[in-house]
Amino acid sequence: MQYDAVVFDNDGVLTTPTSREALIRAMHDAYEAVGVDSPTDEHVETLIRPDVPSLRELATRYGVTADELWTARERAAIEVQTEEIRAGRKTLYDDVDALEFLEPPRAIVSNNQHETIETIVDHFGLDGFDPWYGREPTVRGIERKKPTPYYLERAISEMDATNPLYVGDSWVDVAAADACGVDSAFVWRSHRENYELDVEPTHEIDSLEGLVDLL
Repeated sequence: MQYDAVVFDNDGVLTTPTSREALIRAMHDAYEAVGVDSPTDEHVETLIRPDVPSLRELATRYGVTADELWTARERAAIEVQTEEIRAGRKTLYDDVDALEFLEPPRAIVSNNQHETIETIVDHFGLDGFDPWYGREPTVRGIERKKPTPYYLERAISEMDATNPLYVGDSWVDVAAADACGVDSAFVWRSHRENYELDVEPTHEIDSLEGLVDLL
């Protein structure tokens, strides 16, 4: 396939997903930071992946602004994930090494925070990925996360690519690629067993080694 760039999602593609336990811990830290001692389990779950309306509902429920709650949430998520990375609980997949054999330039576009992606790039020495984007830690960043193609479009433009491939492990990755009018490759990682993929990627692979074979 004659792709002139390959852009990767991060969590579930380059690094293992952040554990559910770590995310729940981060949400409790965020609520505590804005003065909420005992959020309900439902409100903890909502804060993990809210949209803007549900975030505003949570903020109103607890008497804080949406910006205050989201800033606390993002800071807590960044700190907990940094701890997970440094403790060796959030790691690179072994097959990332195979990407050294790819000829097209590589980039990262993730729904994770930009600072978290920066930590991952620095900690694991992912020097071959440029540019790399995570979302900004603001309410606007929620609106810009995939399946919205905002950050993917930025990366493709910065790479001056005309025929890129986007590699992900979620329907939002395939949808973002479709919105950009570019091809996608879906990686069937172990955490996606029995995953219902209701959008059709251009390619399906079992590993990043499979991506090298594809290209």
